[in-house]
Amino acid sequence: MNRLSMLCQAGAIKSYFPNGVLCNSGNKLVWTGYITPSPNSSAYTIKVTYSYKDGVKVYVVTPKPLPLAIGKDRLPHVYSHEEQRLCLYYPDGKEWHSSKYLVHTIFPWVSEWLFYYELWIVTGEWLGGGKHPGVEEKIMEEQNEAK
Repeated sequence: MNRLSMLCQAGAIKSYFPNGVLCNSGNKLVWTGYITPSPNSSAYTIKVTYSYKDGVKVYVVTPKPLPLAIGKDRLPHVYSHEEQRLCLYYPDGKEWHSSKYLVHTIFPWVSEWLFYYELWIVTGEWLGGGKHPGVEEKIMEEQNEAK
């Protein structure tokens, strides 16, 4: 598995998202731009950071704070509620790794996350799937204690 160079990743991002702002320091990419998950959706300002050392991190910059579903006090499927850092894949190296283009994986996953977020606003239920390490274990403990 050969990792793609920062130059290849940057070129692909510029090609697919020419209206975004891309900063390439050689060892870190930072892209900020708009993603609209569906024709009926608002545009969200997204920030994607990528480095070989820290991997990929994705944040919703605006709106901030993201509105919550009725009766909910936290965003679903995020690494950080306060930072609005999205959880897009399980970090075991199977879904995404440095030999994959960000524009073919991370960017579509951001759009997909936003689509499911908008459904969550309406339904109050996260329909986007995924694993929630720590959360599932806590729910299982609570269910076992209730028995």
